[in-house]
Amino acid sequence: MTSPEILGFPEHTLEAKGALWTAREIAQQPRMLERTHAMVAQMHAQLRAFAGPLVDDPRARVILAGAGTSAYIGQCLAPLLDRALAARVDAVPTTDIVCAPTLYLDPAQPLLLVSFGRSGNSPESLAAVELAESLVDDVRHLVVTCNPAGALARVPVAQAMTILLPEETHDTSFAMTSSFSCMMYATAAALLPAGTLDARIGPIAAATAQVIDASLPLLHTLADVRHDRVVYLGSGLLQGLAREATLKLGELTNGAVATCYDSPLGFRHGPKTFLTDRTLVLVFVSNDPYTRRYDQDLIDELRREGSAARVVEITARPRSDAAADVMVVAGLEDAPDLDLSWPYIAIAQIHALLHSLARGVTPDNPNPAGIVNRVVQGVQLYALDA
Repeated sequence: MTSPEILGFPEHTLEAKGALWTAREIAQQPRMLERTHAMVAQMHAQLRAFAGPLVDDPRARVILAGAGTSAYIGQCLAPLLDRALAARVDAVPTTDIVCAPTLYLDPAQPLLLVSFGRSGNSPESLAAVELAESLVDDVRHLVVTCNPAGALARVPVAQAMTILLPEETHDTSFAMTSSFSCMMYATAAALLPAGTLDARIGPIAAATAQVIDASLPLLHTLADVRHDRVVYLGSGLLQGLAREATLKLGELTNGAVATCYDSPLGFRHGPKTFLTDRTLVLVFVSNDPYTRRYDQDLIDELRREGSAARVVEITARPRSDAAADVMVVAGLEDAPDLDLSWPYIAIAQIHALLHSLARGVTPDNPNPAGIVNRVVQGVQLYALDA
């Protein structure tokens, strides 16, 4: 009997290489996004009643909080939600809140603290909730998590609501993949006006499924080269996504690849010195026609200068004179940049997985020495008045 394939590999091969869970959790994302949409749509009236008094209040603040990959969810969404909601919206990592709470928590400003957690057991996540409770007079907590048994899903506070994602999104692998994409989708669907994403989830899921298959040939080629430096660039919402992409590559290659992220405009201001003839640059290109001109200018400049080994354009709107190094997301040519986030990050996740395998690392557990862990360890928490 032939073994089923995932991302072009037989399951038994992935299992032997310690990559089965990572591959499976990347590949399941189109289906998980659709399930997440349906789940949040059913909750929207309840979510609106809970969060509305704060998100509609221009005096209030929404903080999108998490650690590591969960923090980058907030960085992807905050600029968009800040424009869409009456309240001020900021992305503040729980690691920042915990070490300097009085810089980020205003006792007199009403607060909706949105806490992200795959497991919901990170000590900083729980500490951030406790600090907000102790410092802010009017605070509500929206928990977005993948684990019903996690401590975050059961925070003992009066004003709390939990969005619990499908069980499969509680990634078994070390790296967060479907948990990242679905927590990000759930939060956008929950806080944007009801129905905003109803007509968009189908094309988003279809484009993500399409690009998972279509990107494999070029991504295999890039992984085989084993570049020792990789840069991800993105403008606007896509800069947060570039940061998450660099983390995935660093995690899954166990730190063997030096990574850098920035915006295309920001990259010229010093970070461009990171480039060598062994550096791969990947650019998440915006669909906004104004922003896209800046993205494409830098792509053309880097190719013209030849200061990097390769420059790959990831886009939903390929140019008529597109170079060979381009990955096209089909079906989202006229979509807002938010919608590009899910197919774009799938490309980065697959790139990290393939690069990990090319280096002989086991993606499901890339750091067997335990220097880093699936749920962070070694955090000593201190009382605020200590």
